[in-house]
Amino acid sequence: MPSGGARTSLADMAWTVTFDPRNGVFGPGRPLTPPQPEPPRVIDFRVGTNTFITPRGDEGFGFPALRAFANVELVRLAIETRKDQMERLDWRIKPRSKKAKTDNDDRIQKIEKFWRKPDGVTPFSTWLRTSLEDLLAIDAPSFEKRRNRSGNLIGLDIIPGDTVKLLVDMTGRRPLPPAPAYQQIIKGRVWCDLTTNDLLYAPRNIRPNHMYGFGPVEQIIVTINTALRRQAAQLSYFTEGNVPQGTLSAPEGWTPDNIKEMQDWFEAKLAGNTAERQKLIWVPFGTDYNAFKDAPLKDEFDEWLARIVCYCFSLPPTPFIKQMNRATAQTADESALEEGNEPLKLWWKRIADGVIQDDLGCPDLEWGWDKPIEIDPKVQNEMEDANLKNGSATINEVRDARGQAPIAGGDVARIYLPKAVVALESIDAMNDAQAQAQAKAAEGDNKPSNPDEDGEE
Repeated sequence: MPSGGARTSLADMAWTVTFDPRNGVFGPGRPLTPPQPEPPRVIDFRVGTNTFITPRGDEGFGFPALRAFANVELVRLAIETRKDQMERLDWRIKPRSKKAKTDNDDRIQKIEKFWRKPDGVTPFSTWLRTSLEDLLAIDAPSFEKRRNRSGNLIGLDIIPGDTVKLLVDMTGRRPLPPAPAYQQIIKGRVWCDLTTNDLLYAPRNIRPNHMYGFGPVEQIIVTINTALRRQAAQLSYFTEGNVPQGTLSAPEGWTPDNIKEMQDWFEAKLAGNTAERQKLIWVPFGTDYNAFKDAPLKDEFDEWLARIVCYCFSLPPTPFIKQMNRATAQTADESALEEGNEPLKLWWKRIADGVIQDDLGCPDLEWGWDKPIEIDPKVQNEMEDANLKNGSATINEVRDARGQAPIAGGDVARIYLPKAVVALESIDAMNDAQAQAQAKAAEGDNKPSNPDEDGEE
């Protein structure tokens, strides 16, 4: 029996039982047999996709188009606002277990030093803004893992995502090392091969049957295109428009050449010259003017476009729409800030945790985002006062957060009781003394008695 013969027989039995051609009228019929059975593919890629040079060449919109659409005014404002909001967040490296102690963990200090300048030169906030640009504009953030001769990770360099072409194997998956998984394309030629150990490719929104990410810019292409043409029409009103809009009826007896000559002179006088449009213009006798109804420079349609862009980036449309109730606007701003930042924070945490745990060799540590400080002065004062009274913060810590100089004795944490102030250090000393006393008492109770010594006494 040839190799696999038993398996083939079982397969034939399954075909016969499941797709019996004698199962009645209008039956399902026997499916076509694969001429050469292959493992399932995760992506139905284009034939020869690895041989094409242009990254994202088989998608509806290429990287250059997405870069251009990301610079449309409304979209650019949304992207920069999201980058500003992420930049103001504080971060720290912490243990994954809440019970772990971090006081003397040198690894945390070493990893925090690494993240302060991930590429060895650029501060983290500026470095993160650069990576967010590729995330929000083209959803193709890429980081080169720079290593020393020992193979240890010493830096993460940002690589332009629009220069990275993805490679696939026969199943549509990313090839594993040592096979290349990516290629960088520079000026239309293959620049270098990169494995998954060399490059960290981290799109946030991957769709089935697509190799590349689906960023917010691509999600609203039609809206962006409409807004672009709308702005072009508004711009032409101030640059090339014939103000006021309307038609002029030529005097009786004018020939087409006379009308064309007058039209050319009139447009040359007004086109691109805002000052000339504000002056009176003499026209031949008998000329009749019929005004058009001017299209509004701004109406509800502009607000609708702004709402779509802001919704896509989870931003409040407050600056672009009619003024609403102040409390309602503030609530919408806070809700949009939380909803928009959380997915970005989670995306970055997944990347950072992978670097910390896999590349830096600290599986028990993770990235942590600190909650933003409340900016309301009244609420901030109440929080600082509560932290001082329960010993969570020292006076100098509060003063440092306010930008004030430290004072003598301000580094001691205290608990403020109704009629006394107790330093936490003294409480710890009292607890230690009490624990020692209880331990000695327990040893005395458990010490066995000596009958001979009792008789001598």
